[in-house]
Amino acid sequence: MNHRYEPPTNQGETVSTPVSIPVNPEPATETREWKKLTEYVAEIRGTNLRELFANQPGRSGDMTFNVGPLHVDLSKNLIDDRGLRLLGDLGRAMGLEDYRAAMFDGQHINTTEDRAVLHTALRIPVEREFSVDGQDIAADVHEVLGRMRDFAKALRSGSWQGVTGHTIKHVVNIGIGGSDLGPSMASQALRPYLTAGITPHFISNIDPADIEGTLDGLDPESTLFVISSKTFTTSETLANAHAARRWLLRSLADAGVDVEGEDAVKDITAKHFVAVSTNEEKVAEFGIDTANMFGFWDWVGGRYSVDSAIGLSFMAAIGPQDFMNFLEGFHEVDDHFRSEPIEMNVPVIMGLLGVWYADFLGAQSHAVLPYSEDLEQFPDYLQQLMMESNGKSVRLDGSAVTMPTGEIYWGKPGTNGQHAFFQLMHQGTHLIPADFIGFVNPHTDNVASDGETSMHDMLMSNFFAQTRVLAFGKTAEELREEGVSEELVAHKVMPGNRPSTTIMADKLTPKTLGALIALYEHIAFVEGVIWGINSYDQWGVELGKKQANDLLPSVSGSEHADTGDSSTDDLISFYRQHRADS
Repeated sequence: MNHRYEPPTNQGETVSTPVSIPVNPEPATETREWKKLTEYVAEIRGTNLRELFANQPGRSGDMTFNVGPLHVDLSKNLIDDRGLRLLGDLGRAMGLEDYRAAMFDGQHINTTEDRAVLHTALRIPVEREFSVDGQDIAADVHEVLGRMRDFAKALRSGSWQGVTGHTIKHVVNIGIGGSDLGPSMASQALRPYLTAGITPHFISNIDPADIEGTLDGLDPESTLFVISSKTFTTSETLANAHAARRWLLRSLADAGVDVEGEDAVKDITAKHFVAVSTNEEKVAEFGIDTANMFGFWDWVGGRYSVDSAIGLSFMAAIGPQDFMNFLEGFHEVDDHFRSEPIEMNVPVIMGLLGVWYADFLGAQSHAVLPYSEDLEQFPDYLQQLMMESNGKSVRLDGSAVTMPTGEIYWGKPGTNGQHAFFQLMHQGTHLIPADFIGFVNPHTDNVASDGETSMHDMLMSNFFAQTRVLAFGKTAEELREEGVSEELVAHKVMPGNRPSTTIMADKLTPKTLGALIALYEHIAFVEGVIWGINSYDQWGVELGKKQANDLLPSVSGSEHADTGDSSTDDLISFYRQHRADS
């Protein structure tokens, strides 16, 4: 049978009694549960998916769950009931349930930065109450959401106008990392919901080609910039923000607008720039009216922030109502993750399976394969979510991890991937667990060359075929029965036994997209708990930023390169010698 999850009906939500969580639990590899799984591996290696389905006639129904708008079939994974029980036991041994409660309660589970992890509070319904450390978190969130709605309505109605009285037709988000990937991915994914004539654009890369290519052809009189930076000190974002203002002033001057003088620049900036930040001083210093600054909190990590004010440009494009539907999808999965037992909890099971493949079966990467062109950026989004969260080699107590951590996420939409890398997935030597994401109903459809067959049906026939062939393959005996010549049999054998998870929904809607994102957020959490790492810091990106700033004088030529590293010094010297303007 399929398992349907229904969200709780309670309308009040307050912080429960704080849960006592283990500060430095023993490594998972030292637990009895890990040892049992190690013994179990030998058993499952001798079993294939054909046998698992034959031995469990109800396997598909037993391992299929409905969570909000998502229909999740886990039956083509390389594990049986016993293995799932052992993984659940490992989760309990590592304090998964206590950590989960602690996160939702607002305890500071981000121990290296002494912060709560409360991205789930960003989608809490307005009727619920939620406070942490005496602060009314729910009220704070909905105050910002209310201001975002008012702003989006003003843009979409035309009441917010540029300096020359033109309505806004282009909203350009300037940010990087979590301040870019989320709203960019979501805006593309929900392309059919861009209904107000506002086109979102995104600039993130410090490469001048990014901003030049994005702004080329835009009408400056109908363009508004959203500068997204929590601290308003991110070097890439500020460089692009200043370049955007120079473009705006230059383009407006070409259109005959007076851009001379401090007052003119201030007026233009006020009409064409808003900020998503927490740093009022820096925002004002740039020239943006702080009344047009939308804040968020240190308990929101960048890669978890698309449903915060970071989603402002996205909300402006799809509208407040659809943005609230987006939040509803998140919240339904949050409630499922928070309340369901391990054995019935889809994000928990998928997170435990990620650990299973990485640490017990030797998988080194994880493919995400959306059969939807609109989800083209979703694998890129998950790369940051999963790899920045769990790309760690040190446990919470500072000791080295004792097993592989982090999954390498990658992917490409639909049939394009089939003609690129599926050959390796089917017949190569790497084990690559894959998530297939598909939709029953498209927003638009066409017919194929025969004038009758639905192109969406063609797409989905490929979707179903790929998971089937990955799982069950084709044996030498079956090929011989089909008349394949003996010299080609070995080349055409499809080994099968390649695991996959199938995620389906009725249609790619705002609610569906929110549910998909929340699903993977909680998968990252589960894996981090098992590995004993902090999924919510990202110290690994900080040193590179600092050294880039330190090297800039040498790279720009104002100082001689002398890093003490001959390779870097020689490379910078080569760069300076061949720089066209040096």
